[in-house]
Amino acid sequence: MIRRKTCFVAATAALIALFAGCGDNDNNPAGSGEQQPSGVLVVDSQGGQSFAEGNITTNTTWTSDNTYVLRGAVFVEEGATLTIQPGTVIQGESSSQPPGTMIVAQGARIIADGTAENPIVFTSDQPVGDRGRGQWGGLIINGRAPLNTGDTAEGEGDTGRYGGNIPGDDSGILRYVRVEYAGIEFSPDNELNGIAFQGVGSGTVVDYIQVHYNQDDGVEFFGGTVNAKHVLCTGIRDDSFDWTDGWTGKGQFWVAQQVGDDADQGFEADNNGDNNDLVPRSDPTIYNFTLIGDPNGPESDTGMLLREGTAGTIRNGIVMGFNLSGIDIDQSSTAAQISSGGLSVESCLFYGNTPANFHDDDEGEGLPAFDESTWAVAAGLNLVEADPILMAPYNTTVPDFRPGAGSPALDGTVPVAAPPADGFFEAVDYIGGVDPGDDWTQGWTNFSPN
Repeated sequence: MIRRKTCFVAATAALIALFAGCGDNDNNPAGSGEQQPSGVLVVDSQGGQSFAEGNITTNTTWTSDNTYVLRGAVFVEEGATLTIQPGTVIQGESSSQPPGTMIVAQGARIIADGTAENPIVFTSDQPVGDRGRGQWGGLIINGRAPLNTGDTAEGEGDTGRYGGNIPGDDSGILRYVRVEYAGIEFSPDNELNGIAFQGVGSGTVVDYIQVHYNQDDGVEFFGGTVNAKHVLCTGIRDDSFDWTDGWTGKGQFWVAQQVGDDADQGFEADNNGDNNDLVPRSDPTIYNFTLIGDPNGPESDTGMLLREGTAGTIRNGIVMGFNLSGIDIDQSSTAAQISSGGLSVESCLFYGNTPANFHDDDEGEGLPAFDESTWAVAAGLNLVEADPILMAPYNTTVPDFRPGAGSPALDGTVPVAAPPADGFFEAVDYIGGVDPGDDWTQGWTNFSPN
């Protein structure tokens, strides 16, 4: 048996302090004052290491023959690039104060370029079988792309400054990356998502990522222009996908499967909560997605909650199994976007959302009325109530999100909307986030609750 080396990335205990980082170092720390066990590399703030506490300040590579443990908040600082080899495991230490968290600062880059055979995994340091939501912080990336909250903003949980005026900003690559059992809560409305894209620019590559069993949202976009393809969110406690503050990126092939012990929306889509008409307005373009609620759970609310003035182009989706509604359009500012064509939802299947696929009870919530049912049958929208006949959408351990034989996602019942031919989107002949002949959600992912 070969013992894997372990690299502890250390931190002080203060919440807003800077914390120790780990660089290319294959030896026991000089001056540590103790003999390290053979095969174990411990790097912490004890013992006079020659690097800046709390910062990765130079180009650094983490290798797959090590397991890296994030002790406290670990920042990749401006000008530095952290490269993580395929197959590398990074663990967030749950006993740290705050728990282990990875933060990529403005002007820094992370190159986490895994493969289907060797994904890069950010996970809990707890033993397999004892893992669960909220055991470490998560992954936060801060970019220099535009927001509508001001020139810049400060991230939740003291995760750094983000935003700016560089739409094409490049924060690196996330490809075949899993982030699981994360999402600590500092206080109400001050929580960490599985992956937070904070003002991240379109020069960043995001493709094949999973966020699994996160305590807060799975993936959240705070402004910015970043695009994301092949994104899977499973067992998320709050919203699976969330955007706000002027996100104008693109998405294709998204899947969310909720576990109804504790879950909210599939999409929670906002522009700006303080001023619904701030610009740049949230205006993403999203094609081919599957949102699966949990009809047997006490929670799992709304498939798509579109509110606070968001715009957007949303096409080729499947929404099923939510316990409040399939789609809910809130606030007059959002209805105005529907009227103007700034917000459009077309070519989607809705099924098994209770009490209704289309939410029509805004008055009971003290909101201006919007008649989703009348809107849904408007000519040309192709919003259809029908069983998509997915293979095993509610199986949380061995799911299969592909449409089966006879599915209206395949037979033309819902016309497939053609995406823009812009080099990002792929033209497909089906509705939903998974190709019936090529299940991208299998092989590199994790579906275990612990």
